[in-house]
Amino acid sequence: MTLPAPSDPACTPVFLHVADAVVHLNALPRDAAVAQARQLDRAMLIKVLQSAELRRSVPLVSAIVQDGAADVLEGMDDDRLADRLARLPAHERTAALRLLQPATRASVQRLMDYPEGTAGRIMTTRFVQVPPDWSVAQALSYLRQPGHRHGTVYSIYVADADGRLRFVLSLRELVSADPAQPLAALWSGAAPITTHALADREDVTRLIRLYDFLALPVVDEEQRVIGIVTVDDVIDTLMEEAQEDMNRFGGAEHMGAPYLEVGFFAMLRKRGGWLAILFLGEMLTASAMQHYEMALEKAVVLAMFIPLIMSSGGNSGSQATSLLIRGLALGEVRLRDWWRVLVRELPTSVVLGAGLGAIGFARILLWQHLGLYDYGEHHLLIAFTIWASLVGIVCFGSTIGSMLPFVLQRIGLDPASASAPLVATLVDVLGLVIYFSVAALLLSGTLL
Repeated sequence: MTLPAPSDPACTPVFLHVADAVVHLNALPRDAAVAQARQLDRAMLIKVLQSAELRRSVPLVSAIVQDGAADVLEGMDDDRLADRLARLPAHERTAALRLLQPATRASVQRLMDYPEGTAGRIMTTRFVQVPPDWSVAQALSYLRQPGHRHGTVYSIYVADADGRLRFVLSLRELVSADPAQPLAALWSGAAPITTHALADREDVTRLIRLYDFLALPVVDEEQRVIGIVTVDDVIDTLMEEAQEDMNRFGGAEHMGAPYLEVGFFAMLRKRGGWLAILFLGEMLTASAMQHYEMALEKAVVLAMFIPLIMSSGGNSGSQATSLLIRGLALGEVRLRDWWRVLVRELPTSVVLGAGLGAIGFARILLWQHLGLYDYGEHHLLIAFTIWASLVGIVCFGSTIGSMLPFVLQRIGLDPASASAPLVATLVDVLGLVIYFSVAALLLSGTLL
């Protein structure tokens, strides 16, 4: 940006880079951002609207539709335009489609018809496809022709007379080859790696990451290329999914807007549901404590360790949940691996619980011998109760935390919904049962 942002929002600064314009518009109130966006030149406005970092896409596109600025909509990539229009209210989306040329309208409508979260929804229909009998010089000449809407050119797709994909050539291979060579001579013989339009975008992300692609072709049943998913689309998708998962993992719904722009009632709706569910779960904790009220009256010292016991179980469960959600998201762990995870978690959690229990055991003995607190004549039994309880509760917390993501994914829910608060609530309730059951077993006839 060559000029600083003025105090008067009606005065638009001059931008040399689209990122500067996006940051500037994001910092303005909604109406001021729309007013300044309308003053940008056409080329800059198109780039701004295509930026994944733009938070004002809905009001800006809505304003463009109201202005009837069809040239701006036509200048956007079809996949980005489809994403923007899908966020508009139905009547505005219909009005926007009417502004488009028939070919663009059909392409955008087809992209919007694919389900959310699939490769078809994020692919671009602008790609370069050429016949195998062309030479390198012909392909390069085709790329240089003005007026062609190639989009982002990472590779060219070589297809036969029926449109079936035969092989893929990177732009680097094309530029470095002998201009007189036929394209078929550059083919290594390897079958092209492809995906289909209904593939989950997380699977597409794994393919691009695995093969280190800049773009992945999307084909139909006849192996004809219908679009490509580029690496920048994947990065945008990963950022959006990460934000959604972080919201859910913290025990809330995805906000879908910057924090300061979420309305009061929307904030209540997004956060209140989970809080109510977690509160109802914690009410079971109170019921469990009421059930063991007599035990608490006989051995008040047990109540001192309830926060320690509950937090240790919740922490171990949250750790396991975090690791498994990451593993499932990256494809490191699959649903069929649940038993391997369970076999791995059980001995690990036993050792971890024994370690925590040993710290608690040592703490009781140390406080007793230093005279910092008198746990009574049965302090060794109390210490052993804490040790055994921690072993059981950490094992239980790790098991619940590692298995819940598998259960949720198996029934078709987002594993991120197995949020840390939910796991902690489950462990709190059943952790108390474990604690007092161990206490009843070890302290019966002495303190109980």
